[in-house]
Amino acid sequence: MKRLLALLCCGALLPARAQQPQFAVRNLHLPKELAYYDNQFSGLAASADQLYLLSESRLQDKAEAKLYAVRLADLDRQLADTAYVLPYQKVPIAGLPALRARMAAAGQRYEGLEAMLLVQDVVYLSVETDTPSPLCYLLRGQLRANAVVLDTTFLLPLAKPLAPDGSHIYNAGFEALAAANKQVMAFFEYNSFPGQNSVYELASNPLSSASAPGKLPLAPLPFRITDVTATGKNRFTALNYFFKGGGGDAVYRPPASDLPNARLILDQGGYKSYARLLTIELKDNQLTWQPLWEFPEPYWGYNWEGIAAYRGGYFVINDKYTPSRPYQTTLLYLQPAK
Repeated sequence: MKRLLALLCCGALLPARAQQPQFAVRNLHLPKELAYYDNQFSGLAASADQLYLLSESRLQDKAEAKLYAVRLADLDRQLADTAYVLPYQKVPIAGLPALRARMAAAGQRYEGLEAMLLVQDVVYLSVETDTPSPLCYLLRGQLRANAVVLDTTFLLPLAKPLAPDGSHIYNAGFEALAAANKQVMAFFEYNSFPGQNSVYELASNPLSSASAPGKLPLAPLPFRITDVTATGKNRFTALNYFFKGGGGDAVYRPPASDLPNARLILDQGGYKSYARLLTIELKDNQLTWQPLWEFPEPYWGYNWEGIAAYRGGYFVINDKYTPSRPYQTTLLYLQPAK
């Protein structure tokens, strides 16, 4: 470790960073109900004229199953007038307790909703289970005017990839969903397996609870993928986040030999949290990625969980974790620099 830190500090063997696009970080002011940290937002989606905020809906903590909707026009107005108070709509999610009961009957322990994909009025949600559970799940429902109504007959299991020794990756689920070529893609949070990284691919029409996912190869990727948003045909932007903690989270640390990635999360004080955006592209039935933009350092310690592309920039939201307490929900707009 000392030798690694010495190499990092002196810049030895490290490539220069490519020129990145620039974004102005705009902090949006949320109404009290939305700002409440225990909403634990885990996904964002922009569709039609609304931005949807997905709560983890931790039923085991007696949390309400819900998402919120905020009009994009109202977000634009607050960006122009910071005193403007955002109107919002709470959108209950119907049917989740019944689906959680089916998971429990199968021996899988529900932990919360982690990703959201809207395809017109069809809603896909991913469920994360606890670390020992071998399966996560994909849910499907209809987005209506005042609620999301889940299909309680649809419960598609997604097997978690395993480490080479057969163990489960700590606190990892399918944190991002995206659509391409009439397929639903489910991204696992951890993508640093030696030679076996892939994204599940599911034909969206027809898609049943018995559908067997295919796999799209994904170039090995460090840290976590916590959400993805479409930015063009077969092109996406992803949140790539590293938490500095030890214990089970240590699995997300790149090996000491991986200097280009180690330099992003290490300094003389040891490990530090880190956050950036990646560009992911689907071409020739495989996925490649490249760095897009680093968050300013004061935002590295926020656990960014949701991203939605908007007007050349991005809305991003954290679950609740921030570098200091009290924890808070933070919604940013990353506005493209002129």
